[in-house]
Amino acid sequence: MKRRRMITALALLALAAAGAGLLYAQSQNGYYSQTNLGSLTQPMPRVPTPGAVYSVEAFPLYRPELEPGEGRELVDAYCNTCHSTRYITMQPPLPAATWEVEVNKMIKVFGQPIPEDARPKIIQYLQTHYTPETRKR
Repeated sequence: MKRRRMITALALLALAAAGAGLLYAQSQNGYYSQTNLGSLTQPMPRVPTPGAVYSVEAFPLYRPELEPGEGRELVDAYCNTCHSTRYITMQPPLPAATWEVEVNKMIKVFGQPIPEDARPKIIQYLQTHYTPETRKR
């Protein structure tokens, strides 16, 4: 019984190895699937004209705007010194308590010099606009 299982396992392993080898050989020859069976046609790549000048414009980077409201300027001024506003807007909606922890972490751990009177305004702004209850879709 054990010998029969061993033979079956070796046969399956050999079959899998042969299948993998066949797939590898087909991919090397350009046969990517059973549906095209080697009839995949692609145009020749363009050859650049000697002496031609090509130019590409800069990729536009759109800075996400923060939600309008009291404290927006403080968030933009202080938070933007270490990271872009995209970092705030790409966050999943965080609970209000988490925003307070995040702002305090930026001050205590990362050393962001936010004045004492600006701290509650920044926290209030983030809690007003970027929590699960208030996040605009």
